[in-house]
Amino acid sequence: MAIFEYAPAPESRDVVDIKASYGLFIDGEFTDGSGAPFKTINPATEETLAEVATASSDDVDRAVQAARKAFGVWSALPGAERAKYLFRIARIIQERARELAVLESLDNGKPIRESRDVDLPLVAAHFFYYAGWADKLEYAGFGTKPLGVAGQVIPWNFPLLMLAWKIAPALACGNTVVLKPAETTPLTALLFADICRQADLPPGVVNIVTGAGETGAAVVGHPDVDKVAFTGSTEVGRIIARAVAGTDKKLTLELGGKAANIVFEDAAIDQA
Repeated sequence: MAIFEYAPAPESRDVVDIKASYGLFIDGEFTDGSGAPFKTINPATEETLAEVATASSDDVDRAVQAARKAFGVWSALPGAERAKYLFRIARIIQERARELAVLESLDNGKPIRESRDVDLPLVAAHFFYYAGWADKLEYAGFGTKPLGVAGQVIPWNFPLLMLAWKIAPALACGNTVVLKPAETTPLTALLFADICRQADLPPGVVNIVTGAGETGAAVVGHPDVDKVAFTGSTEVGRIIARAVAGTDKKLTLELGGKAANIVFEDAAIDQA
């Protein structure tokens, strides 16, 4: 009697190689963190997925200095050359989409249908989109001079998609990045770091530092960060606004309000 073995399902965990531990991604290499490591958990099973390094203020400083050094080279590239890297990243994301989607669902807890059919296509689309803008900035009306080093802090609800929203436009405009993902959902950001290496992105252009609030505060407060972009709670947004006030840093805050609207006195409330 023949015995047939089924191949792994397309969304099987077998398509993902989850390491036992992950370091920080600084200057194109994975490195140890100075802080006490933390565990990232599968919220569906409460299983520990991996141990992740915590970046101290010294680690953040190393990442910012790497981004500052890379900025000189990256910002000097013609937009069409930066676009080639973004196109390459987008194509690799498409090639590794199944792997990324499974890892996103394991670490974040969202249904595989959402990560596979919504998040991942949008992630690739954003890198394709901003690759197209990289050589057209002079027509956008905002100038062509990059800001410098962007310090970015993102939340847990759309881990990889938030990363794409933050990193893709920053790179297209000639900036370099130090990004801190949410401490509860760091794994797809760290896999994205590997994709940056696979795409031969110059070292230091993208740096990923993991940790909790203290790591995020070190990124926001670093004196050599030129632009801060934060998505998260209103409470933390207020703290960041106070920290950045009086400095020359540019600031973007996307806070806890959901689908906010301004209702004018002449609004047709009954009709609405």
